[in-house]
Amino acid sequence: MFARILTAIACGLLFGAGLVVSDMINPARVLAFLDITGNWDPSLAFVMGGALIPSSIAYLIRNQRPAPVLDTSFHVPTNGKPDRRLIGGAVLFGLGWGLVGLCPGPAIAALTTGRWEPVLFTVAMLAGMVAYRFTLGRPVPDYNFK
Repeated sequence: MFARILTAIACGLLFGAGLVVSDMINPARVLAFLDITGNWDPSLAFVMGGALIPSSIAYLIRNQRPAPVLDTSFHVPTNGKPDRRLIGGAVLFGLGWGLVGLCPGPAIAALTTGRWEPVLFTVAMLAGMVAYRFTLGRPVPDYNFK
């Protein structure tokens, strides 16, 4: 259990550091990427394209292994068809990302800057998560950190 938690923390720190180094915690950079008719900034496309490399390698490794190193099985979605929840979540994500230039990962990494905007975004995001759980009555999933 301890190794899994440390690995998750290390991966989160590495991801956050990548967001900081690539300046993806800067909402202006993200909004400039979305402004295709104005002063378009393609740097986010390069960051996303660069993310495909380790992701592709991870899927190749997954196909060669019976189980991950720190778990008994891989946890990969098997439903290939989009449903209403997925589409609704994607629309909400896209609207929020397009309006303020932040999404959950960069917002949490941007908390290190001390600016009030990421703090407000993160508080609103957490409030939305809590409201979702209470309004739909869904239990918090058990991730089996044993």
